[in-house]
Amino acid sequence: MNALVALCHFCELHGPRTLFCTEALHPPSPSPSSQAGMTVPGDRDRDGDREGEGLTMRVNQSPVSYIKVLLFASQGCRSLPASHPGFVSIDDETGIRFLSHQHPRQPQLFSVVRQACVRSLSCEVCPGREGPIFFGDEQHGFVFSHTFFIKDSLARGFQRWYSIVMVAMDRIYLINSWPFLLRHLRLTIQSLQSTALKVFDGEQGVCPQRAVRMNSVFSPAVFPHQRSGNAARSLTSLTQHPNLWASLHSSFSWLLKACGSRLTEKLLEGAPTEDTLVLIERQTEQEEEMSCWEGADGGGSQSPRYQPESELGHDFLCEDMKSNELPGPKFTSLRHLRQVLGGAEFRQLAWHVLMGNQVIWRGADPGLIQSAFTVLKSLLPVGCVRSVPYSAQYEEAYKCNFLGLSPDVPIPTHVSSSEFSVLVDISTERCCQISTVGDDDICSIYQFSISSANTQPTDRGPTLLNKLEVALSNENLSVDVVSHCLLCLKEEWMNKVKVLFKFSNVDGRGGEDTQKVLALLGATGPGEEDNVRLLKFWRSGLSKTYKSHLMTAVRGGERSLSQ
Repeated sequence: MNALVALCHFCELHGPRTLFCTEALHPPSPSPSSQAGMTVPGDRDRDGDREGEGLTMRVNQSPVSYIKVLLFASQGCRSLPASHPGFVSIDDETGIRFLSHQHPRQPQLFSVVRQACVRSLSCEVCPGREGPIFFGDEQHGFVFSHTFFIKDSLARGFQRWYSIVMVAMDRIYLINSWPFLLRHLRLTIQSLQSTALKVFDGEQGVCPQRAVRMNSVFSPAVFPHQRSGNAARSLTSLTQHPNLWASLHSSFSWLLKACGSRLTEKLLEGAPTEDTLVLIERQTEQEEEMSCWEGADGGGSQSPRYQPESELGHDFLCEDMKSNELPGPKFTSLRHLRQVLGGAEFRQLAWHVLMGNQVIWRGADPGLIQSAFTVLKSLLPVGCVRSVPYSAQYEEAYKCNFLGLSPDVPIPTHVSSSEFSVLVDISTERCCQISTVGDDDICSIYQFSISSANTQPTDRGPTLLNKLEVALSNENLSVDVVSHCLLCLKEEWMNKVKVLFKFSNVDGRGGEDTQKVLALLGATGPGEEDNVRLLKFWRSGLSKTYKSHLMTAVRGGERSLSQ
């Protein structure tokens, strides 16, 4: 990531000053194996999911020219002494070097960081003066800044003001990284604050400064001399941390590496699909939810609902990966599922899936059930999927349309008698070691029984299912070709859903006009009732972004007409 991280401090004598800066140098660079050095202990182990894998940390052995600033700087304005060569970490995977010193190496970067430091500790502040804020422009770069206070028994107001800033030229990337940066910078800030608080409490226990100040005689003549001694305390003195700067270098280097690898650019042909937009919205909601839980937790222990960054998008993506880790045979494709269940049974099951009815699988093999859900979920847009892979109790249909149950869970009467659900019972024909059975032997050990109270015929429609069955029954088409065929069919019907949503929900047209639109979309004729039910159900798969865009466009058109 083309960015740098800096720790800034508001000195009572000299104003805003940069204390520590970490920047990334991209290849070409010397081979990491040719670099000799010593490992410096850090505090990466204090956050288990933040270990800097692939980062080798060393003391910089080569002399680096840094800009000389503040010939008469106080201790509070300095981090590393001028003779210190700084720190360097090398990413063994990419060859990127992360360098840390008090100031950036290049004069242009020094000016950018200096301006970000001044603005973060003066005019660009959030309510309460503690918290995150975003500012910047195209010329001087964009800045994510998080201001905070550190306790100091000798400071004015018993606290000193600091900020951590990340400077980058890519505004969109920095904004999209906001939840990630906020979560991990808070960990670093909370560690600094808790360490400094222990030192503060110890000093106050020995000599309470509030009583000393109230009993001392104030003199305007000697006040500057009294303040100058107290204003020179460094962050190392406030935290009593012997390896403070090595620890910050480790944290900042990991942050630059992780922030640069968590989001990648992908070339898209045309506009993003509704599935892509829904997945992005779910990821954003989960990141915001985790940030809210951590904020409500008051900076203490992690919330029980906290998940690492790698587990975002759990509902639709990670369940599929976890099912592959479970032992036993599994369904591999829609064609495989159709071969095992039979043509008529598969059509009945697929019909219920496309209509939005609750699909319940009950059996003793969670891996087999989750693999069936993985295959069946491919029939629907991502926004229409609500899945509970395996549960010890029944969940209502409004919570999930895919439900896996253990074999001893009873089905409520109102569900078993409902035409809006289908039950697949899995029974074992003979005893065997399931873990040693291959995928092709599912029929030899399992028996499937499909039951539903639905009396409506399922052999007429919808049109999408008719076309899909033609592709599945054609053995000349490979599984990949059938998957692409299904993807095209889903896109075709999602476009019809968009037209119907715009026509009926946004424009508010009547039933007669809607019928004309359905005929125009090719949803009438044989299987018309099923096609209409599919279109209505698939409207729940539209992204919030698309719906908001339509409503905004309509309101904007109404305002222009009224003017």
